[in-house]
Amino acid sequence: MSKTRLGILAAFALFISGHALAQTRPPIRVILVGDSTMTDKSGYGKGFCAQFIPEVTCINASRGGRSSKSYRVEGLWDQILAQLHDKQAFKATYVLVQFGHNDGSSKPERHTNLETEFPVNMRNYARDVRQAGGVPVLVTPITQRHFKDGKLMPDLLPWATATRLVARSEHVTLIDLNAGSQTAVQAMGLVEANTLAGQPIPQNVLDTQASGTSVPAVFTDASQGTGNTQAFDYTHMGAKGSAYFGHMVADLWAKADPAIAPYLKTGGQ
Repeated sequence: MSKTRLGILAAFALFISGHALAQTRPPIRVILVGDSTMTDKSGYGKGFCAQFIPEVTCINASRGGRSSKSYRVEGLWDQILAQLHDKQAFKATYVLVQFGHNDGSSKPERHTNLETEFPVNMRNYARDVRQAGGVPVLVTPITQRHFKDGKLMPDLLPWATATRLVARSEHVTLIDLNAGSQTAVQAMGLVEANTLAGQPIPQNVLDTQASGTSVPAVFTDASQGTGNTQAFDYTHMGAKGSAYFGHMVADLWAKADPAIAPYLKTGGQ
């Protein structure tokens, strides 16, 4: 047998063995805990879960309108802890926790004090997961897409900063989605950023995009109420935004924790 043929056979054997190993990775579970920007309906959850190979069970337990306080108060967190105690056949269960969008709400059931309450809540999420045998991963809140004179507004920076500090003090893996999304959205600019929303772009928003400043939508359709001014959704996202940011979260996670890369369809590339 020629050396060339032997080389081809050896390369093929390596490919087959590598493929077999990829197909037999120990199963893991990933649970998403957060607000609407993480949900399948109006966030990046669906796009994120789509990044994984079949050995990953991805559960989206995020809920719209929740803060680091209300998610606990409503008993939703207790349900997550119950799942963690039921380890089944998973090698590990990772819980990604992202809050901040609703913690600054004026609604008392959502509002948390940024200095004394929010950091404590995030720290307790991390500690609870560890005590239950899971692996906590803290996620800084994704940016909103408000521009002023061509510059993206850092609306969620205070909560992102607090989350970073907690992750550092608790030695928890951090997915700095706020920094990643701020950089990406600023680079793409207002016009492209508006296409990530989960709703049609109203005419007045289209007409003013060249100004570099985000404006409220003015609906002129009779079904919306002629001249009725409503806020265009610069926070949530549609299918395009979910796919874009879902891939970003997975990629940032793989860079923060290389052990996750083999579980991504792209291999973390």
